[in-house]
Amino acid sequence: MLEIAIANEQNRVEISEEELRRAVETALRLGKVADAEISLALVDDATIHEINRTYLQHDYPTDVISFPLSESADLLEGEIVVSTDTAAREAEKIGGSWGVREEILLYFIHGTLHLVGFDDHQEADVAAMRQAEAEVLEAMGISLPRTTENG
Repeated sequence: MLEIAIANEQNRVEISEEELRRAVETALRLGKVADAEISLALVDDATIHEINRTYLQHDYPTDVISFPLSESADLLEGEIVVSTDTAAREAEKIGGSWGVREEILLYFIHGTLHLVGFDDHQEADVAAMRQAEAEVLEAMGISLPRTTENG
């Protein structure tokens, strides 16, 4: 069973919780995960900056942070935190039909893919991550813009 809890701690962007769930569920299926408890948090830059500094010792805001919370083969537990401030800035840079909604969905997909074992530290891994992101977005009827370099 998939359990997805959502904490919307920002007021910059309205986004469908159902769409967030669908994005995460689709990424979990791609990773062949059937049982998961995932918490999603939408926050502002100040909040993600503090999380990044406290838990990862990086003193700057970022787009998405994933925290695996279990190592169990039976149940994937994790938390994904996304900055809607960063998403809005990045979406504006990309422009066209790519908006903040798509950028936020991409961040949650990216975070979920990290939880299921995808990585993006080596060049070969980046290509696999980008392909998986595109597959999940396509399953949702969304095409990646050619200029997206999120990670």
